[in-house]
Amino acid sequence: MADLPSTVDVMADALASAGVSHIFAYPGDPIIELMERSRARGLDIVLARREGTAGFMAEGLAQATGSLGVCLSTLGPGSSAMVNPVAAATLDRVPVLAVSGQIETSREQFFTHQVIDHKLLYSPITKWAGRVEAGAAATTMRKALRLATAERPGAVHLTIAGDTSRQPATDAAFEPPPTASAVETVSVVRNAGAPDPLALVARAERPVILAGIGAVRARATAALVRFAETAAVPAVVSPMAKGVFPEDHALFAGVVDMACNQVIWQLLGSADLVVAVGFDAVELIKPWTVATPVLHVDSLPNTDQVYASQVECVGDIAAILDWLSDSWKGQPRWSEAEVARHRGHLRDSYYAGRVEGALNPTDVVDVVRAAAPPGTIATTDVGSHKLLVGQGWRTDAPRGLLMTNGLSSMGFGVPAAIAAKLARPDRPVVALVGDGGFAMAATELRLAAALGLGIAVVVFADGSLNRIELKQLTQGYPSTATRIEGMDLVTLAHAMDCDGVRVGSAGELERAMAGLHERTRPLLVEARVDPSQYESQF
Repeated sequence: MADLPSTVDVMADALASAGVSHIFAYPGDPIIELMERSRARGLDIVLARREGTAGFMAEGLAQATGSLGVCLSTLGPGSSAMVNPVAAATLDRVPVLAVSGQIETSREQFFTHQVIDHKLLYSPITKWAGRVEAGAAATTMRKALRLATAERPGAVHLTIAGDTSRQPATDAAFEPPPTASAVETVSVVRNAGAPDPLALVARAERPVILAGIGAVRARATAALVRFAETAAVPAVVSPMAKGVFPEDHALFAGVVDMACNQVIWQLLGSADLVVAVGFDAVELIKPWTVATPVLHVDSLPNTDQVYASQVECVGDIAAILDWLSDSWKGQPRWSEAEVARHRGHLRDSYYAGRVEGALNPTDVVDVVRAAAPPGTIATTDVGSHKLLVGQGWRTDAPRGLLMTNGLSSMGFGVPAAIAAKLARPDRPVVALVGDGGFAMAATELRLAAALGLGIAVVVFADGSLNRIELKQLTQGYPSTATRIEGMDLVTLAHAMDCDGVRVGSAGELERAMAGLHERTRPLLVEARVDPSQYESQF
């Protein structure tokens, strides 16, 4: 027994073999051993300022790379504080492994101080809530890694008791599982009397593509573009799938359920077929109300039934799209001029409500995007600004804009930007956040400064939880608990060893964002926006 590795040795070996580079943690007694064994294997242990932001960093890294994100917490309040980002990872379909320590097993069944039943706490918000034991360490880690990364990806939570860490692992032979789903077969399911997929596409005169995060995970961009070009079909994308279809392409038709959502839904409603390619209904903010028939193309069946689909093509998404392209014999369905008119309408709606002489929210998006070099990764928090960023930020490639749009939790933007920069140090990173979301994670800028991360954080400062305040006003209610007291963000930035600047015009913002790709320390920009434009948008 003395020659056997410890239980946490097996866990650390498993994480290292899975290619994990960073672990985001807020430590406590039961996880000290796991952190040390992981550090000894070359994994960077990053101290977040609280468990919630540690979880968002794990999710941000996983979104930026497509690989597994890992976060750690201690027992009791540490484990309960990590619930929100773990739920976000599950609903955002992002592979995350969360590990929490627990009191030693001899006391767990009767002691009460800081003891929470992790299985009950995490089971509703994860793909699996398990426990690491010395006799099943390798098997448990294999299951956790495989389950987190399998379609649909999501969060897995593991508990390890303080006295289990050092115990010799009698199950120590860890063999890495595959960490991505490979769906090689294709099946077609259809209702009785429904046409086959080829006939359904062939008879559609005004089809529209709706591509989602499943297409990103399947790396289906080339096949998606080929099908769109072959049949001349415009493509709408979901927010977390931005970049999966080139946004400078003549057939790009916008982003669903972001700003100007009524323009996008009018397009989908006017179509006679929606080809839903890897589209996950978890991203829908509004109910699916259009009666347009849907062809479901995904690696998984349409079990959600948020939209009805009489025909499903289930399997390798790129292979299905290539099959549709190879079999196409019809005439082009849309002209570039028709799609251009739609985009013009979308653009006019996007800029509606601008106030001359003020710094508008769309000005912030445009100026920062113009300053951002190719390859820039942007993150966004949740709020009115996210809807504008989701529609207006031009994304070069998949995983170029990171957001939470499944759970849509505030506090994501800043920690996600930190993790993205750690994962992609060669790429500029900018966070676009509201003042409410920024307040939830502001102190993480001290971590960014300590790590020498040259990220830029641009705060849409309007002193309001605008999305909720607007809803209050439309119902004739006063602004109750939706106004935020102003903060001197420049002074705050300097206190955390960051650069800080306050801007109130597009010109000032342009000067502040100059040299984004050359930064070696964090920049905090307090952009004092006029929120009037939001009223026209939403």
